[in-house]
Amino acid sequence: MKNILLRLYEHQTLDRKEAREVLVNMSEGRYNDCMIASLLSVYLMRSITIEELSGFRDALLEMCVRVDLSDFNPLDIVGTGGDNKNTFNISTLSCLVVAGAGYYVAKHGNYGATSVSGASNVLEQYGVKFHHQEDLLKKSLEKSHFCFMHAPLFSPAMKAVAPVRKALGVRTFFNLLGPLINPSFPKYQVLGVYNLKMARLYNYMYQNLKDTQYSIVYSLDGYDEISLTSDFKWISNREEVLMKPEDLGFPVHFQRDLEAGKTPAEAAVIFDKVLHRTATAAQMNTVVANSAIAINTLCPDKSLSECLGEAHDALYGGKALQIFKTYLDLN
Repeated sequence: MKNILLRLYEHQTLDRKEAREVLVNMSEGRYNDCMIASLLSVYLMRSITIEELSGFRDALLEMCVRVDLSDFNPLDIVGTGGDNKNTFNISTLSCLVVAGAGYYVAKHGNYGATSVSGASNVLEQYGVKFHHQEDLLKKSLEKSHFCFMHAPLFSPAMKAVAPVRKALGVRTFFNLLGPLINPSFPKYQVLGVYNLKMARLYNYMYQNLKDTQYSIVYSLDGYDEISLTSDFKWISNREEVLMKPEDLGFPVHFQRDLEAGKTPAEAAVIFDKVLHRTATAAQMNTVVANSAIAINTLCPDKSLSECLGEAHDALYGGKALQIFKTYLDLN
């Protein structure tokens, strides 16, 4: 590792094979926490290359616990995190809304590293016990149209670096890898990124993943989701467009309206209010907007207006809440 670090400090890059070997060694406990922190810090000072990201992904997929959920052909909605906006759990709520609209969703998530509440944090507030049993994941999809895969259980390297990531409290390249290593390999993905350079990087990566229908979203004021606080980019298999909140029929909201609070418990209160339709207009609208983009990713022949209507009905009609109650009964 010393030689690798010295090369990286001199602004050299790793090829795909070297990057893979680094992640394998990390997962096998060959590096101490200081070495891991040093490696992660390199990528805070410069952008990761396609070769490096591909090599890191190769290692994680090689070692991951795979599950076959292809019978359900599910979607995943995920953000890279690292935008330092501390938003409430928009992606997870959007997953439940999409499930409430009748589609299957297999979410891959983790604890928040740079925010108060990641998907795993908020689900734990409801007593969810994480597992990696394929039969139970399938049962959850069958009964509730939703299942959740806690990343460290499926990827040992993610578990190995979790304490270091939490201690650093800043985004790392593991934020970038999360959306690319869903152990069920869903053919439909919605990804939120925190800057335009990342959007371009992921667009290149997704173009090389066969049969994947994807949407990449980025709000121009730095959110890794459609925040409705600014214009946003939407990149898909079909096109790249710049949109305004008004294009979805929503007003522009304030950033403060999307904050999660100071603890996972406070984030769970917002989560609950959204599902019970007692949250603020900004919170409700943001979830509907992201859900509609997800539905359109699944059904590109449907108009955006139709997708917005489905998302609205699933949330305001209580279907998303019922999905979540069913999911909790199973977990």
